[in-house]
Amino acid sequence: MIVERIKKIASDIHPLVIAHRRHLHAHPELSFQEKETSAYIKKELSEMGIPWQPVSENGVVALIRGGKPSDRVLALRADMDALPIREQNRLDYCSTREGVMHACGHDAHTASLLGSAYILNALRTEFGGTIKLIFQPGEEKLPGGASMMIKEGVLENPRPEAIIGQHCMPSLETGKIAIRPGKFMASMDELQVWVHGKGGHAAQPQQNIDPVVIAAHIIVALQQIVSRTANPSHPTVLSFGKVVANGAINVIPDEVHLEGTFRTMDESWREQAHTAMFRMATGIAESMGGACEFRIVKGYPFLLNDEKLSESVRAHAIEYLGPEQVVDWDPWMAAEDFAYYSQVATGCFYLLGTGNVHKGIMSALHTPTFNIDETALELSTGLMAYLAMKELKN
Repeated sequence: MIVERIKKIASDIHPLVIAHRRHLHAHPELSFQEKETSAYIKKELSEMGIPWQPVSENGVVALIRGGKPSDRVLALRADMDALPIREQNRLDYCSTREGVMHACGHDAHTASLLGSAYILNALRTEFGGTIKLIFQPGEEKLPGGASMMIKEGVLENPRPEAIIGQHCMPSLETGKIAIRPGKFMASMDELQVWVHGKGGHAAQPQQNIDPVVIAAHIIVALQQIVSRTANPSHPTVLSFGKVVANGAINVIPDEVHLEGTFRTMDESWREQAHTAMFRMATGIAESMGGACEFRIVKGYPFLLNDEKLSESVRAHAIEYLGPEQVVDWDPWMAAEDFAYYSQVATGCFYLLGTGNVHKGIMSALHTPTFNIDETALELSTGLMAYLAMKELKN
């Protein structure tokens, strides 16, 4: 059976995939700076005899053509960039670059897709059609590498009927995957706010227009966008993570700067919320004698998993892993630029379990102690190869 053949190859190359992951983990590169990572991918693809070409800044796309007659095309995607985080793990393959770390598992995603490429290339006489491998830069930084690659034609010549991606999830046990059909991940917008007042001595508030107090009112009032304006059926998050006043215990500053994020899963409501936030913030500032600049940097759209493809992926994953290893997942308010693919193509994005309580591998994504249980790499490479072959046949 093809399942057993794929599992055998995945087991045989597991040490190689681990080596890929550890090399990439030790040499992380920030978004749109992935020159060495891109070169590494190109070298490995060339050694496998898989033709590739560059797309966008540091992106790579490769094609594996099956030996049986078929015009069908399926794409598999992995992201490759790291985060500006100083690693605190004590590992033989820790980041060698100060302040840069693969804290979101993109090293595992890239290593897994290289492993899947090996399997699919070895079994290319067993399927018909073409598998497009997309190694994408810049997932962690706007405007998102996916949007740039799409604009440069990564989904053309040939155009895939569907695209599949995966993401490490440390809160999901190794050996499992999670799938959610429909709306899965949130859109993401950056909020940049400048509250202007009139600074002065803290002991003479009557002579000042206090931007700190105005900013506090804005932060609290904007939560009503979520609690009293949003439809409760539309998941919505509004959070401010940065507040800079630069005053002192006895100095009221002239300006306060705020940075935050707005996330939801409905594009119509997203636009309405933008207008509501702007009006509320500027209105509060003016009513208190100050002024407010409210800038919204529109980011990724929400991620939509195609219902039919997701159910098909679920069924094939159960064939490969067993029913107890494939679980459902709640909507996730994190953002992912795979959403750009899902907005223009039939897509499915699932979560790969990489956590292991017994090994102490539990740290969350985007933390300096994030790590994965590398036994997951055998599953990730084999499963994605199996899904590609099955979806091409469907």
